[in-house]
Amino acid sequence: MEKDTTQFTKSEHTAARRHSLGNILVYLLLTIWALVVLFPFYWMLLTSVKSYSSYNAEHIPTFFTLTPTLQNYADAFTAVPLGKYLLNTLIFTVATTAIMMVVITLSAFAFARLEFRGKNLAFTLFLSLMMIPNELVIITNFVTITNLDMRNTFLGLILPSVTSVFYIYLLKENFEQVPDELYRAAKVDGTSDLKYLCKVMIPICKPTMVTIAILKVIECWNSYIWPRLITDDQNYYLVSNGIQEIRENGFGRENVPAMMAAVVVISLPLIILFLLFRNKIMSGVSRGGTKG
Repeated sequence: MEKDTTQFTKSEHTAARRHSLGNILVYLLLTIWALVVLFPFYWMLLTSVKSYSSYNAEHIPTFFTLTPTLQNYADAFTAVPLGKYLLNTLIFTVATTAIMMVVITLSAFAFARLEFRGKNLAFTLFLSLMMIPNELVIITNFVTITNLDMRNTFLGLILPSVTSVFYIYLLKENFEQVPDELYRAAKVDGTSDLKYLCKVMIPICKPTMVTIAILKVIECWNSYIWPRLITDDQNYYLVSNGIQEIRENGFGRENVPAMMAAVVVISLPLIILFLLFRNKIMSGVSRGGTKG
């Protein structure tokens, strides 16, 4: 009996040792991967606080600096209208996200709760739009906006981005998780569909809706191809296509530290947004993708 107990104890120690080694290996790999992912951000921030002369004097890049400067950040707002680019992007992002949330909420509710002839066929055809390449959609939108004489306007920037097939699908799946009994009880009490949506569905599905809003903000802030096509007036430049203007007509191609300072300023709002709402993003996506 003692021999069996001793062998069992040894096997437990062996299993525990293997488990510990496995955890150490996992954390080591995660640490290495984190360093690989974060290094470009560190390099961007480091370069942005180096002076133009010290940066050009480096024959071998250094991984730290003893004489940091904030002059590059001052130049980022004086050499080009970076503040106006940020304001334009803020207007575009807020307006597009707000309109899109209204559109996709009503669409998702219609597909999830309302009954009408041909609903399944319509939703299937609607989902098939996801198979169309973005390049074809951009061409169609460009021709439409140009024919409507809305180039170099905020309306021309915003309209093609106020809906999303994927977000409607994600929110529809989330709406369908709300028990049907609540809808039937609300209809018995004489509650309208719009009131039921606002008072019941939206509060219950708030995590997913917050996630969609945050993802849309990130998408709008990083939008490049469409603003580049539809605007050639500097008064309507967003930060994405403003970077090219900064590079060409602002600091010049050689002033890398000033360019990096501008990129840090542009990237900072999104980084802060993600850090503040990262838990909601993860929970919202997992909630929207789980049914039952």
